Amino acid sequence: MKRLALAAALAAAPAFAHHVELLPPLDFVPPAPGSYVLHHIMPAPEGRVLGVDGRAAPLSRYTHGGITLLGFIYTTCSDPDGCPLAYRVFDALKEAIASRHELHGKVRFVTLSFDPARDTPEVMKSYAGSRALDKGNGLRWTFLTTRSARELMPLVEGFGQDVRVTRNGRELSHVLKVFLIDAGGDVREIYSSNFLHPQVVLNDIETLLAEER
Repeated sequence: MKRLALAAALAAAPAFAHHVELLPPLDFVPPAPGSYVLHHIMPAPEGRVLGVDGRAAPLSRYTHGGITLLGFIYTTCSDPDGCPLAYRVFDALKEAIASRHELHGKVRFVTLSFDPARDTPEVMKSYAGSRALDKGNGLRWTFLTTRSARELMPLVEGFGQDVRVTRNGRELSHVLKVFLIDAGGDVREIYSSNFLHPQVVLNDIETLLAEER
């Protein structure tokens, strides 16, 4: 009954209406924003990244000064419960935040590739499409990669993101993780595919904002 009630509520909400049928169902009703505490898990790691323009910058530029939702992907991923799921959840959240003026300018998304050999800045720019453009909805979605696996590994290891190359050497195997980072650069929640749902993440974002206030 809870699953049906939540699905009906999301379907009725304009922010999620175009995505609810593509998202995995929840087996619980998320607690209300501000009614719980998100603990400090760890500081987000530091390292060098490349934007879609090819310019290098420290990752901390994108993990401090605002609430950040960061997910690792690789552009050739075809697992429906992997990178494409993260993309759908980010898209749904982007719509939800666009409809909430009080959230404008307070949240950013970061999509970071862990396949630098193939995901060059040009490839990431194509992958981002129009999502990398801030159309006045108050949310910046940044797409990043790295120069090499050597520069990538401190980030992968620092976040505890599991990834390995499959036997054919062409595909990557990983456990989907998305990280919620507070304005001070601390990871406050880590979502697996079972809990990566826009309503859950939105409630956690609002909880962090209430904490800041």
